[in-house]
Amino acid sequence: MKAMLQAALRLRAVRFLTVGVGSALLFFVLTYALTSLGMPPFAGAVLAYAVAFVTAYSAQRNWTFGGAHAHGRALPRYFILQAGCALGSGVLAHIATEKFQMSPLVMSAVTTVAACVVSYFLSSLWVFADHSRAG
Repeated sequence: MKAMLQAALRLRAVRFLTVGVGSALLFFVLTYALTSLGMPPFAGAVLAYAVAFVTAYSAQRNWTFGGAHAHGRALPRYFILQAGCALGSGVLAHIATEKFQMSPLVMSAVTTVAACVVSYFLSSLWVFADHSRAG
């Protein structure tokens, strides 16, 4: 069992998903906790995203992709992507609670899934794309 786990963690996709799931769980828990404590949904989602951002970028760049991408290229792209996801999460959280009367738990789940899907695809295709194979 230990050998299977070690083999799986050698796969970049598994590491990417591990970091992504961990970051999503962190985002989910923080969004739920902050809004449950009375913070407005938009602010709670954006703050939760900021905390998850630092953790996720460090882990994705250093562990998932082995530190192979220069910070000068990857960090600005990751920041742009995550800033967009954070703002989108805030808007989605607001709409979910104000227009659709979702509970903080359901709103957190919907917001987390949407942010994860967008982040995964744009990270793979743009932020951490392997451009060394091009041309």
